[in-house]
Amino acid sequence: MKRVIAYVDGYNLYYGIRSKGWKKFYWLNIQKLAHQFLKSHQMLVATKYFTTIIKHPDDKHQRQRVYLNALQTLPNFHIYYGHFLSETIECRKCGHTYITYHEKMTDVNISVELIRDAFEDHFDVAFLISADSDLVRPVTTIQHSFKDKRVITIFPPKRSSYALKQASGGTLHIGRLELAKSVFPDQVIKDNIIFKRPEKWR
Repeated sequence: MKRVIAYVDGYNLYYGIRSKGWKKFYWLNIQKLAHQFLKSHQMLVATKYFTTIIKHPDDKHQRQRVYLNALQTLPNFHIYYGHFLSETIECRKCGHTYITYHEKMTDVNISVELIRDAFEDHFDVAFLISADSDLVRPVTTIQHSFKDKRVITIFPPKRSSYALKQASGGTLHIGRLELAKSVFPDQVIKDNIIFKRPEKWR
């Protein structure tokens, strides 16, 4: 059996789902989603999920917290956190200023885990769920340096990258069918603690 590790760019996946208006798929079992793409001779040995904590507004923070708690009930599931960097933007026309936030460290965290796991021989096949072209370099490095390993890029809905497609050992696409088969039940229970699907995600 070929060992597979899934590396999931959380926000890239989220925004792909959001762009389709599929809120009911936000309550997604990431591990089950990765299983949709396994071949008969492959087994999923770990899932690595990369995200950043939302601090504001409070309702979004609470929904994300419940979701992350639900994900942490899964076996061999690991979460890696980046951070948001604030930036003050000034309107050129009116001079009004506002603060915007950019997610940082996700691509770096994914790159580090991909390269480390390749060097330590933790996988035979890597599933990269993202369309972030910043990940081309680590994918290319693995494809060229480890002839016995493959990186398969799995594009989220309405997301793609020609550069990643060229660098990868193969590409797949997440569609409605794969998402529909991978939603958590409305209640996820572990150690008598219940994590309920947010009402806005129905």
